[in-house]
Amino acid sequence: MSEAIPAEPAVSGASGGGAARRPVIIAVDGRSGSGKTSLALELASLLREHRKVSVFHLEDVYPGWNGLSAGVDRYLQTVLNPLHRGVDAQWTSWDWSAHFDGEARQTTASDVVIVEGVGAAQAPARPMLDAVIWVEAAEALRKERALARDGETYAPYWDLWAAQEAELLAADHPAEHADLRLDSPVLPSDVLQALGLLPQLKNLLAPELQREHARATLAAPVPFTGDPAGLFEALFGHSENAVWLDSSDAQQRGERSRFSIMADDGGDFGQIAWHRDGMTRHSFRGITVEVPGPFFRWLDAQWPGTSAPIAGGLPFSLGWIGYLGYELKRETGGSRQSPDTPDAGLLHAGRAVVVDHQEQLAWALSLADDGWPETVTRAAAKHAPGTAARPDPTTVSVRDDRSAYKTKIGLAQAQIFEGNSYEICLTTCLAFRTDADPLGLYRTLRQANPAPFAAFLAFGGLSILSTSPERLLRMSPGGALTAEPIKGTRRRDPDPGKDAELRSELAASVKDRAENLMIVDLMRNDLSHFALPGSVRVSRLCAIESYATVHQMVSTVEARLRPGTSRSEAIAAAFPAGSMTGAPKISTMRILDQLEAAPRGAYSGAIGYFSRDGGSDLSVLIRTLVLDHGQATLGVGGAITADSAPEEEWQEVRAKAFGVLDALGLAFPDD
Repeated sequence: MSEAIPAEPAVSGASGGGAARRPVIIAVDGRSGSGKTSLALELASLLREHRKVSVFHLEDVYPGWNGLSAGVDRYLQTVLNPLHRGVDAQWTSWDWSAHFDGEARQTTASDVVIVEGVGAAQAPARPMLDAVIWVEAAEALRKERALARDGETYAPYWDLWAAQEAELLAADHPAEHADLRLDSPVLPSDVLQALGLLPQLKNLLAPELQREHARATLAAPVPFTGDPAGLFEALFGHSENAVWLDSSDAQQRGERSRFSIMADDGGDFGQIAWHRDGMTRHSFRGITVEVPGPFFRWLDAQWPGTSAPIAGGLPFSLGWIGYLGYELKRETGGSRQSPDTPDAGLLHAGRAVVVDHQEQLAWALSLADDGWPETVTRAAAKHAPGTAARPDPTTVSVRDDRSAYKTKIGLAQAQIFEGNSYEICLTTCLAFRTDADPLGLYRTLRQANPAPFAAFLAFGGLSILSTSPERLLRMSPGGALTAEPIKGTRRRDPDPGKDAELRSELAASVKDRAENLMIVDLMRNDLSHFALPGSVRVSRLCAIESYATVHQMVSTVEARLRPGTSRSEAIAAAFPAGSMTGAPKISTMRILDQLEAAPRGAYSGAIGYFSRDGGSDLSVLIRTLVLDHGQATLGVGGAITADSAPEEEWQEVRAKAFGVLDALGLAFPDD
């Protein structure tokens, strides 16, 4: 701090007498040597492409090496307060050579003002700030940087200044209130991208956001006839965060089984985002961004759906991909429950692979011209098959045994008889511990239970292994909506004759058809809120589909999205799946919270993608194993109606659990 950084030259804008509007003020705070100054200057340079920017450095007003607290007070009174009112700030600098007040200076109330320095985002300042950036760095690196910049002038005072910083931060730590937290060094362009995630800066950064939304998705076809599991492992098996939307029954052909999607959060445009209790946290390349507010409002901002579709008729042109947990129901009429896992987890894929099983191609997609197609080509040619895995023999527990589950069935039917619901989708949970590799376990499940909406997700210590046959909602870029609810299940039998009888029994079941019709009617209502009038129709009713371990009764509801409607709000209207709640949805969700007395977490939520071109496809997380740092859970259940027979419902629970447990060599707990 021996040499003060020159003040920004005055630019046209607010005069000393006032301003038409106040500037957007961004604070860059952190300990000495963390890289605040260089970041502020580089960020200002990027912002000046579309707007006028002033920069203020707090070190220009610290009154000496023992003046941190006094300098923060000067900054608040003579700089930040007038700027917040839209008035140019007139302030007196500190002459570090003369150790006394120096010349008078001015900071113009430009379109944007960046205030930088230790104490820039202290508690009294925050109400006057539009965004707070906290820069973190290891102490050794900070000291090295500070002494390199200020030389031996700073060395005798390092400990004195560090003690003042510690005292200031002990009273109030801006990092706990920062919109952005950076682990220095980071790229200024990434910081600008992170600022664009903040709702309060959306209008300011509209030019940069529009440029990103207009960025073309590069697509290159790669011949591929190999094992998709091996390709995923070769490309993403070592990624901390990765997703595989896996049409594991690709040999069945058809629209639902044509494509598989693989992606991670690597590359120049990758991100990971977690949502929990009204806060979404983004992380990418040393930056963490906190965005308060409901999840579906966040999704609406991050998924404009304005990019052009890409070649090949591919369903995914990069974008967000991940899971939405059942407890997001708090935003769609349900009550608040707090699961151990986040309410939602999605990664932003700036690179991905879409496997077209029909055309035998692996499309390499990317937002950057960075050699991704060549990487995919090498992996497609040389990938080795991975290894399936089973957990070590272990005991499986169930939250509700036969007696407890039947008691809850009785309570559910009492609610139905009282007119509080027509159908209640009651669930319970199986659990066990395992140290087995999640991807190896998923290989085992997909081989035993191929399904059109199978999926594998690994986000750090959380893994989701799904063999779901049920689509929640597909939305095409043009606004076509398709839901395929499932209600009605029979276990497969190895004897062909008995198996055919079970299939016929399901098709003729009055009870199962009634359950299915209730959910079809519920889905028609959900879609109607955002559909063109007259476009909602049932194109398939109570059809029977057979999978490896079960027969299912499936219907199809279609509609067309009303022009100008929020796509994320249309998704929210259909969430969670009516097939996993019952009807009417809102009152039944409240009944389920009381009966189940535990959060469902990811189970019975959804997994899928939100593509840059506005397309989306979400499946219901059923037949799904969730692993959270070695704790495995499997949610199972069934629809309870007035005609339900408790023992039959219990056997349906066992049937639905069988496919996953048997594949892993595990058994349902003894009754």
